[in-house]
Amino acid sequence: MILGFSRHIYIELVDRCTLTSFMDCHKHAFGFFGGIPADILYDNMKNVVIKNLIGRVEFNKTFTDFALHYAFKPVACPPYSPWYKGKVERPFQYLRERFWRGYSFINIHQANKDIRQWTIEVAMQRIHGTTKQKVADRFVHDSQALGPLPQRPYDTSEKVYRKVYKDCVVSFDANRYVVPHKYVNKQVLLKVKGGVVRIYHDDELLVVYRIPQGKGNFIAEPRFYEALKADREQVRRKYQSPPGKGKATRGLVSNGLRYETVERRDLSCYEILAGGAICRN
Repeated sequence: MILGFSRHIYIELVDRCTLTSFMDCHKHAFGFFGGIPADILYDNMKNVVIKNLIGRVEFNKTFTDFALHYAFKPVACPPYSPWYKGKVERPFQYLRERFWRGYSFINIHQANKDIRQWTIEVAMQRIHGTTKQKVADRFVHDSQALGPLPQRPYDTSEKVYRKVYKDCVVSFDANRYVVPHKYVNKQVLLKVKGGVVRIYHDDELLVVYRIPQGKGNFIAEPRFYEALKADREQVRRKYQSPPGKGKATRGLVSNGLRYETVERRDLSCYEILAGGAICRN
């Protein structure tokens, strides 16, 4: 990804251009510039633009939320407008011709390190063809227009909701993860990033798991099953009947007896009562 401001460019290579990595690159660029531009112009890439028809632009909702958090306005290039397209693609041409051509690639980590050094030592020191000024000097002047960085960075984790099954398990990406049993049948939030899944209920962090290699794995935290076992034992002790007491007599103990003493009457008394008379023994 390349993000430019005042002829100054931030460059970062990624192995997958997911929305998460795309937003992370923005965060790194804002830190590199020391602030946030008011507007950022984009080609009509799917990470930013869902639909662009006759000037009516539908932006990706997650990226819109990201832009609101950092207080910048995303602007989409109008379709079939090469004069806009050139502004977006020109830094890529400069990178390809001045850095990438003849570069010996080893890995992404080393390449990003070399690009950062080249940006500071070469790209920022050049005399720009349009302004006729050194890029570093022009950036010092223009950087005063940058907006401040927010106090709290945006959480760029992939976020998905899952229901907890009866066996205290949630499923994600063909693997199963155990959560505390008291959250069975509830919705939990999974935040996935950097090979780690964090499971939340509302604002409560329940557990953190490292995502295993492959599919079909069952990942459990032993303490959750120990808590479930202890809870079941407590319920068993609470509701277990004393020795010698049948299920039908549970809860009928009163004054030390299994049930209240009831006076026995002859059935003829009830026939008298039905007629309105008083029955006396």
